[in-house]
Amino acid sequence: MAQSFDTVGWFARDTTILKQVGCVLLQQPDLNATEPSQLIIADDCFKLCSVPRDLLVQPLVQSVDKSFGGKTLINKVDLGEYIEENVPSLKHFMTSETQPEFCIPSLMALSSSMRMLQRYEFKMNHSEWIFSVKPEFGPGISERIEEAIRVSEEMTDLSRSVKTELLTALSTLLGENGVLVIPTVPGPPPHLQADVVALESFRSRAFSLLSIAGVSGLCQVSIPLGLHEDLPISVSLVAKHGSDGFLLSLVDSLSKFI
Repeated sequence: MAQSFDTVGWFARDTTILKQVGCVLLQQPDLNATEPSQLIIADDCFKLCSVPRDLLVQPLVQSVDKSFGGKTLINKVDLGEYIEENVPSLKHFMTSETQPEFCIPSLMALSSSMRMLQRYEFKMNHSEWIFSVKPEFGPGISERIEEAIRVSEEMTDLSRSVKTELLTALSTLLGENGVLVIPTVPGPPPHLQADVVALESFRSRAFSLLSIAGVSGLCQVSIPLGLHEDLPISVSLVAKHGSDGFLLSLVDSLSKFI
């Protein structure tokens, strides 16, 4: 659909299978777990999530301590502030409009940049088919496709600059074998009959979280952490571009204690 963001992802019933599939797909040998140089908790991102922070972060920190003897450095970061300061092209996507409740302006701008480039690539890949076949799309999908068809090339170069700058900034933040900790999603999915405001709030927060790895091209693994109020919860670990084997081995090691 949009080649800058299309990627391979997979689900598995346990971390051993998750790692084995990764080794096959990535054509990498089975690696032993390496201790992360630091665990960086994006504290501001957890404010986007309706699940209590400690339910997501504490099991992870405890499992890292048990796996590596409590030697791993635990740091915190205001990720939105860090990105705003280190991704200069993002200013073109920042808005002065009133922001919705529970938002991180720089991550909303990152999400806007991502969707801008995604729409443009969708347009370049599929507009000829859309104009010739004139297919009928359902509500919501139809409006988003119309938005994509209207996107101009003007802002896409800035979106590509954001991608490059974000990759550099997050690689610097993580260093060698650092791991960023973020919520996977903002919380339980909205109710079927949720009003438009609630749906847009959830969507905005979800895209803010998804854009971190999505735009930078870093690798991400989501770890299930059981149930909260009878609904499944999880936390995500993000590592440097190309560190898929390291991340999969780490998650497999941590699973023994989560």
